[in-house]
Amino acid sequence: MGSFYGVKGKKLQRQHKDWLSDFRNWEQLAHAKEYLLFTDNIGTHLSLDETSLSQGELYTIITNKAAKGKQGSIVAIITGTNSEYITTILQKIPLKLRKKVVEITLDMAGSMNLIAKRNFPDAVLVTDRFHVEKLALEAVQELRVKHRWEALDAENEAIEKAKNQKKAYHPVILENGDTIRQLLARSRYVLYKKPSKWTFNQKQRAEILFYLYPDIQIAYQLAQQLKGIFEQTKDKIYAYTKLAKWHEKVTKAGFKSFNSISRTIQNHYKTILNYFDNRSTNASAEAFNAKIKAFRSQFRGVRDIQYFLFRLTQIYA
Repeated sequence: MGSFYGVKGKKLQRQHKDWLSDFRNWEQLAHAKEYLLFTDNIGTHLSLDETSLSQGELYTIITNKAAKGKQGSIVAIITGTNSEYITTILQKIPLKLRKKVVEITLDMAGSMNLIAKRNFPDAVLVTDRFHVEKLALEAVQELRVKHRWEALDAENEAIEKAKNQKKAYHPVILENGDTIRQLLARSRYVLYKKPSKWTFNQKQRAEILFYLYPDIQIAYQLAQQLKGIFEQTKDKIYAYTKLAKWHEKVTKAGFKSFNSISRTIQNHYKTILNYFDNRSTNASAEAFNAKIKAFRSQFRGVRDIQYFLFRLTQIYA
């Protein structure tokens, strides 16, 4: 636009910021770096999440699900994730409005839980199912990576042994053309998918992987079973029973990482089970974070936090 009007881009940007926009007259400018509140946007169903705007600095964001990521989405943007500080800011919103909130979706972070409980006393807290599933998928990947490092060490030892014996090294080639190291590296995306979503090559790779590493197969099955509980179960009590059986399987399997996940689920089981009431997730918050990242990329990074927030809230608040 600057080149079209014969004006340098940076100069046009400064002119827009200082004169063309209402940035200098913005009513929230004085405290924009610390917090932004839009009380008119409070709805009955909210999402609570954290995101990074610049240089890894985290901000807590509360959004209204009813706005569907459009105008009226932002309820609050507060710097940091400290529950004490965020509570002092959110209590600037009248209690009458905060009591209107019926449900809040959030992740398993302790600070997010405290924020929701303290500031929205009548709201039901729902732990996002995708955060629970993600833990299980990460545990499977952790096991795959462990075996991959072991395969790499074994391959290096075999190469050194062949050199010492003055022989050429020939790695073992599997049925699908992979070496063992390649098999473990290329199985990454296979282990994220359901078997029904595998391509022919991925199915072949999975069969070989599970034959060579049965512990990865057990871990993969545990992750898929946990995912299946959320996808296929509708009744809350039935889900509770299924989770109890899943905990038993985890105990028998003896994987340290899965035992940690099992304990985490037990510590949050009430808010996790609340998912089965309305099948609510925090997907809207994740989608909104993606919009912020896209908006940030248009700015080619964030140099002026206040101006960035001004532009963001003009669209979404």
